[in-house]
Amino acid sequence: MTTSSAAQTPIDALVAQQQFAGAVALAWRNGAVEADVVSGWRDIASSAPMRRDTLFRIASLTKPVTSVAALMLLEEGRFALHDPITTVAPEFKTMRVLRAPDGDPTDTLPAERPVTFDDLLTHRAGFTYGSFHSGPLKTAYRDALGPDIDSPYSPDEWLARLATLPLVDQPGRGFHYGNSTDVLGFLVARIEGAPLQHVLRRRIFEPLGMTDTGFDLDDARRSRAATMYGFDDDGRLEARDRHPRDEPAFLPRRPADMTFVSGSGGLWSTADDYLKFARLFVGAGAVDGVRLLKPETVRLMTSNALSVEQIESATMMGLPAFSGQGFGLGVAVVLDPQRATATLCKGGVGTVGWPGAYGGWWQADPTNGSVLVFLAHNALDFSKLARGLGLGVYSAIAAFHQAETQG
Repeated sequence: MTTSSAAQTPIDALVAQQQFAGAVALAWRNGAVEADVVSGWRDIASSAPMRRDTLFRIASLTKPVTSVAALMLLEEGRFALHDPITTVAPEFKTMRVLRAPDGDPTDTLPAERPVTFDDLLTHRAGFTYGSFHSGPLKTAYRDALGPDIDSPYSPDEWLARLATLPLVDQPGRGFHYGNSTDVLGFLVARIEGAPLQHVLRRRIFEPLGMTDTGFDLDDARRSRAATMYGFDDDGRLEARDRHPRDEPAFLPRRPADMTFVSGSGGLWSTADDYLKFARLFVGAGAVDGVRLLKPETVRLMTSNALSVEQIESATMMGLPAFSGQGFGLGVAVVLDPQRATATLCKGGVGTVGWPGAYGGWWQADPTNGSVLVFLAHNALDFSKLARGLGLGVYSAIAAFHQAETQG
């Protein structure tokens, strides 16, 4: 077993080089955690070391959780994949589509068909993130919706505002990463008649014993939260109380009157908690006898839904979104193990995963029953990436993956 007390790991070396502040990483095989790395600092200023129970805001690792909740409702017949979302959210009855990517938000065409639940789960709805764009579209998104993770608007207000914005593509035409899972989460909440945080707690967190996972931190957990770190202009680690800088304060608590929760990126969790969730994908929808999804639903979720053309044209922040992977219903899935990149997910055919913007990452490989989880707080500044600042965490993920899959 590799532990924090063992010989120095590549993660330790990168932390020592101040490439990032610290991380917690777990490898689960043969029915148990066989390797754990707890490295670096939870908070540098107070010399607080990273601990295995450290809490991280997991960003887009939230998306698979929200997708599983939606698929639980699918199993119950509460909606069908090809149902238009207007059956639950009539705000989206009349959608417009940009004539040109990053064009004038007022220069649009009518949507050729309604957005469906399947479109949301596969990121083919035509929604985007404003931060992925420049110029008037970025401004339009920010003015309408506020910050991505902690918006000041209520769920109903946020949906109504999103419905006024143009789609970046016709529904179903291409993979466009963005607010689709936020929409999905609020539709799950409407179907259930309860806030999303309550739905996830009742349906997923409590059954799986994920006692440290949620959208906010109570007093008892706040001291275990990792500080967010980015880099200053001289390339030195600096603490951030918010990231991106136009988000509300990152730590330690969301505003008391905030009702918006991001099913796309708002959860806090620990490595052990997220491991419980990720094991669903090597347990055919069940963990330690607790079943959340039927095996056939897991197979549907983890089967590639994109065409070859959609995979090849998919981009994120101007780079190819996939290399050896496709995308199912809320997770990336390995199609070609030789071409697959570890920083998305890499394993046998059918391995699934999805990373987060703050340095979190996971994958589950049903071909050998293994699960890997890596959590960190690493603030990416696009303007500094060209200088290599903020990339060390991805070297750490790749090194952890190699150590735990190739020996």
